[in-house]
Amino acid sequence: MKKTIAVIALVLTTLCAQTAFAQFRWGASVGYKANSLKFKQDLVGVSFTPGVDAGVIGEIIFPGLGFGIDLGLNYNLQGAKVNLGEKEIWSSLGYGNENVSIHSINIPVHLRFKWTRLNGLEDIVAPFAYGGPEFNIQVAQGGADAYDYSGGDLGLGVGCGAELIKKWQVSVGYTWGMTYVLKTKLLDNFSARSRQFNVRVAYFF
Repeated sequence: MKKTIAVIALVLTTLCAQTAFAQFRWGASVGYKANSLKFKQDLVGVSFTPGVDAGVIGEIIFPGLGFGIDLGLNYNLQGAKVNLGEKEIWSSLGYGNENVSIHSINIPVHLRFKWTRLNGLEDIVAPFAYGGPEFNIQVAQGGADAYDYSGGDLGLGVGCGAELIKKWQVSVGYTWGMTYVLKTKLLDNFSARSRQFNVRVAYFF
């Protein structure tokens, strides 16, 4: 976790140094998520649960290139429904189809490309695509007490969308967990990574 925080600090410092040569703006965003968990082994059934994220977003675009960076600071609710009752090791302890919810501070840092040379059409609608790391710092958990939590994880997010009248952005994306978010207490090697499909709306001031 200390290494993750150091990487975040380095990235933010680099971004601040570059803003003098780029167009920077910020806004608010809100999103809906379909969350799941991918375990190392397919021992029990896992199904999607709904989640949300909300926070602030910053965008840096370099003039004439269309390339830039977006970053944010969000509240993130992730998790899944895990049917521990399918295995006797947990059903014998009274576990069944259990909800898992993880509340995190989410810090995405994406590379972004936005089409800015469309003969004036970009003032009305400008497509964009993004991809890059997403850092999560866990602040609370809910659900069954059958798990040990990692405290934080790293994801890889990709997506695309469109900017409308230079104010609104609508996007869809997917995030793959690169490191584990939890593991079961009874089977040490039974760990899970996050999977999230999201739809977001942002408004820039």
